[in-house]
Amino acid sequence: MAVISKKIPAPDKVEIKTALLSVFDKTGIIDLARALSARGVRLLSTGGTYKAIAAEGLAVTDVSEVTQFPEIMDGRVKTLHPKVHGGLLAIRDDAEHREAMKAHGIDAIDLLVVNLYPFEDVRAAGGDYPTTVENIDIGGPAMIRASAKNHAYVTVITDPADYAELAEQLSADAGKTAYAFRQRMAAKAYARTAAYDAAISNWFAEALSIDTPRHRTIGGVLKEEMRYGENPHQKAAFYVTGEKRPGVSTAVLLQGKQLSYNNINDTDAAYELVAEFLPEKSPACAIIKHANPCGVATGSTLLEAYKRALACDSVSAFGGIIALNQTLDAATAEEIIQLFTEVIIAPDVTEEAKAIVARKPNLRLLSAGGLPDARAAGITAKTVSGGLLVQSRDNGMVEDLELKVVTKRAPTARELEDMKFAFKVGKHVKSNAVVYAKDGQTAGIGAGQMSRVDSARIAALKAEEAAKALGLAVPMTHGSAVASEAFLPFADGLLSMIAAGATAVIQPGGSMRDQEVIDAANEHNVAMVFTGMRHFRH
Repeated sequence: MAVISKKIPAPDKVEIKTALLSVFDKTGIIDLARALSARGVRLLSTGGTYKAIAAEGLAVTDVSEVTQFPEIMDGRVKTLHPKVHGGLLAIRDDAEHREAMKAHGIDAIDLLVVNLYPFEDVRAAGGDYPTTVENIDIGGPAMIRASAKNHAYVTVITDPADYAELAEQLSADAGKTAYAFRQRMAAKAYARTAAYDAAISNWFAEALSIDTPRHRTIGGVLKEEMRYGENPHQKAAFYVTGEKRPGVSTAVLLQGKQLSYNNINDTDAAYELVAEFLPEKSPACAIIKHANPCGVATGSTLLEAYKRALACDSVSAFGGIIALNQTLDAATAEEIIQLFTEVIIAPDVTEEAKAIVARKPNLRLLSAGGLPDARAAGITAKTVSGGLLVQSRDNGMVEDLELKVVTKRAPTARELEDMKFAFKVGKHVKSNAVVYAKDGQTAGIGAGQMSRVDSARIAALKAEEAAKALGLAVPMTHGSAVASEAFLPFADGLLSMIAAGATAVIQPGGSMRDQEVIDAANEHNVAMVFTGMRHFRH
């Protein structure tokens, strides 16, 4: 394969003589135009940007005067012209390029300031198909990519946040920019167009129901750099994709230190879990530690829900994440601050609750502005060596399933409600998962074991420890319903559950030994239902 090569060294300093400004987001553009004009920079512009600059009385030339071709097709075609792209792409120190510029009357463009049509915002707002397509920018990305490629000579700015640094460069060096700065801005420009195209391609896949597109890219915008990742020797940052799903990416940090990498991961897990419980039906609380729930409960009030969630495993809850499905009130806040907690996240927070939490200045308090829709479609992704694993979000809901009673005894109404509760929680527990529940409260949770029977035993052990701490005569697993997020491969797991006091079991079913497990349930007069849906979480 032939390789194109131009071995011409890039100049360190390049003077800005001509600038092309064409932006959708006009934040700061007038101040920048004014500063450039004051330095004698020739300003070129298009459409609304041209009008805004001209309205300030600044000298500015419409690009159509340069191209000698008017904007056409509602502005779809205005900068896609050799006199624009030649001015951006020309290698100034190449004799052939200079000759071409002279022959075709092309003037060099030294600075490009462009930001793009708000495709991501239109998509997130649920724009219809024609509106979303219309907000796909063409000329902007083309100019950005051309300028970024030719960063040896052209400075490209795609983010209003970089206007100040550009101004500093020009002030410090008599209207010139340094090569290192142009390199950084070029890298940022390509990252921007990559994320933009990723959003467009993913939207098309979604709109056309293409589950496995030939190419899949997931783009994001840097929200914050972090001190470190999962461990202090790892570097980390938080990027947001633009999906308007209420949660840790949309939340406002009302107080407390910056969230760490682990905080964000755990808070996301907590809030996605608590969103399984509709706030109009009952208050709910989920307490998370290391991405696994250590207690989940509903209650007549938010305070009661929190206390019941804490009762499941108050030891593990120390230093955990607390997620609520309703507005954090004063009474609940007063109770929560009695325990060392890393993060509280809720749809909203009352002023009284804010004042109470403020007594613990290091406690991070997040207001998410709403709850995510547990039924909403979407995709999730994780990296593996050399690749991405992408799947649809697990939006299966036990309420939507046709539950099949497989034992002689059907569950009672109370057992059925506890089964559904436990299965909802089990969906958010690392596999293998076993969850005991009673009266809308987790009684014991076993997570992440290599053997399902071990998960059942650990959950029962947790319940015994909780009973001692609460002064109960018997653990809460007695008379409970228990959920397994995947099928029970052997009867031993079921027998461990029965030994812990469970009277009803919910599981997906589908094992070669289902009948063996059913027979064991019948022998102990235990009710069992199959869901037909598995909720593995690795």
